[in-house]
Amino acid sequence: MKNKESKVTFRDDFLWGGATAANQCEGAYDVDGRGLANVDLCPVGEDRVAVITGRKKMFEFDDDHFYPAKESIDMYHRYKEDIALFAEMGFGVYRFSIGWTRILPKGDEEKPNEAGLKFYEDLIDECLKYNIEPLITITHFDFPMHLIHEYGGWRNRKVVDFYQNLVRTIFTRFKGKVKYYLTFNEINVILAAPFMGAGLCFEEGEDIEKTMYQAIHHEFLASAYATKIAHEIDPEIKVGCMLNSGTIYPATSNPKDIFQAQKTARDNFFFTDVQVRGYYPTYKLRELERKGILPEITEEDKKILRENPVDFVSISYYTTKTVSADKDIKLSESNLQITVDNPYLEKTEWGWQVDPLGFRTTINEIYDRYQKPIFVVENGLGAVDKADENGYVDDEYRIDFLRDHIKAMKDAVELDGADVIGYTTWGPIDLVSASTGEMSKRYGFIYVDRDDYGKGSLKRSKKKSFDWYKKVIATNGEDLD
Repeated sequence: MKNKESKVTFRDDFLWGGATAANQCEGAYDVDGRGLANVDLCPVGEDRVAVITGRKKMFEFDDDHFYPAKESIDMYHRYKEDIALFAEMGFGVYRFSIGWTRILPKGDEEKPNEAGLKFYEDLIDECLKYNIEPLITITHFDFPMHLIHEYGGWRNRKVVDFYQNLVRTIFTRFKGKVKYYLTFNEINVILAAPFMGAGLCFEEGEDIEKTMYQAIHHEFLASAYATKIAHEIDPEIKVGCMLNSGTIYPATSNPKDIFQAQKTARDNFFFTDVQVRGYYPTYKLRELERKGILPEITEEDKKILRENPVDFVSISYYTTKTVSADKDIKLSESNLQITVDNPYLEKTEWGWQVDPLGFRTTINEIYDRYQKPIFVVENGLGAVDKADENGYVDDEYRIDFLRDHIKAMKDAVELDGADVIGYTTWGPIDLVSASTGEMSKRYGFIYVDRDDYGKGSLKRSKKKSFDWYKKVIATNGEDLD
């Protein structure tokens, strides 16, 4: 008698939850000794893109702009209320980030700011109270302004030492409480938004590309040292890298378009290739050498990278990208990326192409490439939500979006055999958008009464999607209706 093959589904310990970033939700930018960070100085409005890309220098506040990160949704003072709501949904994991300047206000101090450490310890304890696993992003774009003024951001090798001090501090303080860490959020975003991603602002005549790749190398070193230090302090810690991911399509079957798609994909995979495999891939070394922009890489650097690969790969997934070798083809912007419009895909209100099947493809590409566990740490829909007088939003469109993407993830696991260990939506509560600085671009299951320019009561209220996601979690992804 043949045994029936058991159905493969999400693992029993699959981690469901949500993800936020300190600079997009905490607020309290100058409270309890916190220092000024690059993300504080990114305004909402037409100048934001110029600032986050390093084309416009904004090193201090002015009266002509509104800076949403200053207050955001004030989670700094409301985290207990918010975590209780996450617990009500059944979260098994909550991904949040450390504000570097809360721990080390200038970034280069030897001794940490106790008030900042205590805040995060209290937040962690609040998660653990509800059996929610904390997943901490060490750097989610936050970078001390002092290190930009004095050292020029990640272009300076000394910053690697400062980062080591930061991670040693948090790994020691939170030992036994936090199992999962990510070193850098969307590390490849440095290419699209170098000021937001790495504290880089460029001078007249500077070789921008050379500076960026030197900064990238320093982040690779910092990530490897973090992995080394984590495993030394607590062997139970799992350290992951994170990629802003999305499969790359050729616009046509023209071999030139297919090669362009491969090249563009490599530009992204390069970041995870180094952190997962522990060395620079040949294709990138050749490219950097040809361009004369190869960073300074010592033999000790190679050793550190080689001996300290990450334990798992985490990704954000929002959309795919289509490319062409045709220089005259029409292009549009999507998630800080330039793409050819794909006629087979619908778009969000912000022009991001919606591609659930692309999510499955992306997971498979990454798992096939690395054979390491994948943690999906961002996926969600930014939309304009219309709340009634009670703060309730009938966001069936968000449910539809997430349902389709979870189904695709499920197919990658059940049908294709990818090892996916968790899924955290972006963001479970409305917060400030990283790309636009808007509050009106909402992602949450929880509505926050606040507009793009800081008006509103900050009252929290449940959307329709709140109970839907609660059901998804309770059934381990089986009931998606």
